[in-house]
Amino acid sequence: MQLTEIAPELADAADVLSDQLRVHLQRLAVFLLPHAETLDRKFLAKLKDRHLEPREYEPKIRQALAALTPGAAARILASGHPPLKFIEQVEYNGRRLAKLNLPPSVVVEALQQYDALLTPLLRELRPNEYANLQWVREQLHFCVTLTLNNAYYQVREAETQAFYELFRIELESRNLDELLRRFLEALVQVCHADAGHLYLLNDRRSAWVLRAKAEPGEDGRATLADVPNGPAKLKMLSQSRQISLPEGSGRLLLDPGWKDKFKVCWSIPLAARGRTAGVMQFGFSKSYEWLPREQELLAAAAERCLMAAEKARLMENLAASEEQIRQLAEHMLHVEEMERRRISRELHDEAGQSLLCIRLQMELLEQALPAEHAEWIGKLREARDLTERTILEMRRLIAALSPAVLEQLGLGAALRQLVNRFRRLQPIRVRLLLGRLRRLPQHTEIIVYRLVQECCNNIAKHAGATSVNISVRSADGWVRLAVEDNGVGFKVEEALARKDAFGLSGMRERVALLGGRFEIRSHPRNGNARLDRRNPGRGTKILISLPVAKEPPALNLMEPIAAKPIGKLPRRVRAVPA
Repeated sequence: MQLTEIAPELADAADVLSDQLRVHLQRLAVFLLPHAETLDRKFLAKLKDRHLEPREYEPKIRQALAALTPGAAARILASGHPPLKFIEQVEYNGRRLAKLNLPPSVVVEALQQYDALLTPLLRELRPNEYANLQWVREQLHFCVTLTLNNAYYQVREAETQAFYELFRIELESRNLDELLRRFLEALVQVCHADAGHLYLLNDRRSAWVLRAKAEPGEDGRATLADVPNGPAKLKMLSQSRQISLPEGSGRLLLDPGWKDKFKVCWSIPLAARGRTAGVMQFGFSKSYEWLPREQELLAAAAERCLMAAEKARLMENLAASEEQIRQLAEHMLHVEEMERRRISRELHDEAGQSLLCIRLQMELLEQALPAEHAEWIGKLREARDLTERTILEMRRLIAALSPAVLEQLGLGAALRQLVNRFRRLQPIRVRLLLGRLRRLPQHTEIIVYRLVQECCNNIAKHAGATSVNISVRSADGWVRLAVEDNGVGFKVEEALARKDAFGLSGMRERVALLGGRFEIRSHPRNGNARLDRRNPGRGTKILISLPVAKEPPALNLMEPIAAKPIGKLPRRVRAVPA
C-alpha cells in the first residue's frame, strides 16, 4: 500500500519511519520476538494489578494496550508486514481505547510500564547496540503517540459532529414527525447501524407506537402496528442494553422481524426525570460491540431527542392554540360587525321611524293650534327642533356603526365620508390621499375602514394635533395605510403596556389577524416639558400593511341594511350631509 492511499495522519506517522529506521526496526523485531510472550505476560500482569477503569471492560482495555507495544510491532514486522501495518493497528486500538473511555494519560503510563520491562532486557541482550535500539524505541514511541492522538481526535470529532447535526436538525425541523425521523437517521449513521426504529408510548402508556424508522429502501413512515406494553417489558426497556440475535432473547425487540434479520440490536430508552417515554432500537447485520463511549453518546442523544420532541410537541400545541384563538378572534370581529349592523338596523327601523312619527305629529299639532296659543306653539316648535336634532344624531350614529356606503361605493368613498365627518366635528386640517384602490375583499375593506376610524378617534381624544395626513393605497397584493399627525406624541412602549388601553392593542390585533404588519412611531418633544396644543411634539405616525386575500372570506360581514334614510325630512329641517 502506498502512503498516498491511506489517511494523511497515518501517512505522516509512517513517513517518519525512514529507511534506516526500518532496518533498525527489523533488527529490534528479531531481538524481541523470542521474548515477546514473556514481556506481554508481565505487562498484562502489571495492568491487571493496576485495576483499570471502567472495571467491566478491563480485559478489552488490556488487550488493546498490548497491541500498542514494541512487542506487538515486533510480531507484525517479523511476519513480513511493513511498519504501516503496525500503525494501522495502533490507530484501530486507539479509537477503541477512546470509546472505552480510557484517558490518554493512562495509555502513556501503560506504555511507560512496558518500556520499564523492555529496557533491562535490551541492556542484557544487546549492550553494544543499546544506544541504537533506544533511538529506535523513541522513534517508534513518537509514531505511536502521534497515531494515538489522531485516533482520540477522530472519536471526539465524530461525537462533536454528531451533536452539531442533532442541534441543526432540532432547529430546522418543522414538526414533530420530521424531527424524530431526522434524529433517528442521524443516529443510525453515527453508530453505523443498518436500521433504526423510534417508538413512543401512547397517552395511556399501554402500547409502543412506531413514530420513525430508518432502513435502506424504506420511506421512513411508520407502517407497523402498535406493540402492546406491560410492566415487565417497560422495566426491561427502561435500561440501555445490547441484545444478541438470533440465539438471544427477542422479547425486547419491538419489531419481531428483526430477530432473523440482524445479529445485534441496541436498545436505548427515551426517558426524562426517571420516566420512560419511548425507546430507540438499532439493528446490526454484523456483530458490533457496544463500547461505553457509544453508550454515553446515544444516551445523551436520546435525552436531547426527547427534550426536542417535547419542545416540538409544545410548539405544535401552542400553534394549534394560537390558530384557535385567531379563529375565535376572527369570529368575534364578525360577530362585532354583525352586531353593529343589527343595532343600526334596529335604530333605523324602530327608534328612527318612531322619532320621525313624533316629529310629524308635533308639526301637525303646531299647525292645528289657533294663533292665540302662541306659548304652546313655541314649546311644540322647540320640542320638534329637538326631535329633528335627535334624528340627525341617530343618522350619524347609524353611519358610524355600519356605513352602507362602504358596500355600495367601496372603501374610497367610505373614507371620504369618514374624513368629511371628522373635519366637521374637529378643528383639524385633514388631508386624505387615496391611491388607485380597486375593490378589495369585504373583510379587508371593513378592517381598513375601522383602523382609520380608530386612528381618527385617538387623534381627536389624545393627540392635540392641528394637521393629519391619511394615505391609503394598494399594490402588489398589499394594502398600505399611513396615518400621521403633528400632535403631542407619546411613549409607545408605555402605551402598549397599559392594561386599560384597548385602542392601539385592538388595532394591532386586527392587523395580526390578517397577517399584516403594524408599526407605531411617536416622538414627544421633551419629556420634561408640558405637552399641550401650544407645545406640540413631533407627532405620531402609524404604518399598517395588510395582505389582500385572493378570495373574500365565506362569512359576509357586509350584509346590506336599509338603503333609504330615516324618512324624508321637510324642507324646514336641516339635514347633515351623508
